Amino acid sequence: MVFHRRALLLGLLGIASVPLTATVLVPAEFREIVNGSEIIAFGRVVETTPQLSDDRRHVDTLVTLQVGTYLKGGPGQTLVFKVPGGQIGRYRHFMVGAPHFEAGDEAVVFLDQHTGDRPSVFGLNQGVYRVRVDQRTRQRVVVPPALLARTATPERVVRGSSARRSVPLETFGAQVQTVLDESKRGAR
Repeated sequence: MVFHRRALLLGLLGIASVPLTATVLVPAEFREIVNGSEIIAFGRVVETTPQLSDDRRHVDTLVTLQVGTYLKGGPGQTLVFKVPGGQIGRYRHFMVGAPHFEAGDEAVVFLDQHTGDRPSVFGLNQGVYRVRVDQRTRQRVVVPPALLARTATPERVVRGSSARRSVPLETFGAQVQTVLDESKRGAR
C-alpha cells in the first residue's frame, strides 16, 4: 500500500514538473480586425513552404498568395505571410486556432506586421475569411470565421446562425471599405 502511494506521488510530481502551454483566443470584432490589419488581400494560395523557426523549436509555414485584389496595403502581385504550424519530415508542429492553407485555397486574409520579417495573420483563424464558389449562383462568396465577436458583450455561438452566413465577395469588400472609411472619418 505504501509503495502504491509513493508511486502515485512520484507520478503526480513528474506531471507537475512538465511545463504547460495554452492558446487563449479572444474573439475580435470585425472593425478591430479591419483596423488592426496593415494588409487586407483577396487571393489564391499558390504555394505553402514549411520551415523551422530560427530557434529550431517549432515549424512555421510560409504561404504564398497570388493576390487578386488589395483592400488595404498592397506590396505586390504575390504576398508571402507566415502561419504557425507545419510539417518537415517527421517533425510536425500544430497550434490550435492557427489557419491551415493548401495550394488552390482562396481567401481574404487580414495581416499584420507586428512580429518578425513576414506578415502574419491577424488573430490566427479570425483573420482568414475563406472564399468558395456558391454552387447555386456560381458567385464567389466569403465565409466568416467561426469565432467573430459582433459586440463587446459575451454572446453564444450558435450552429447555423444567420450572422455566420456567406456573403458575395463584392459585398464583403464593400463592408471592409465601409469600416475603413469610418476609421478615416473618425481620425480627422
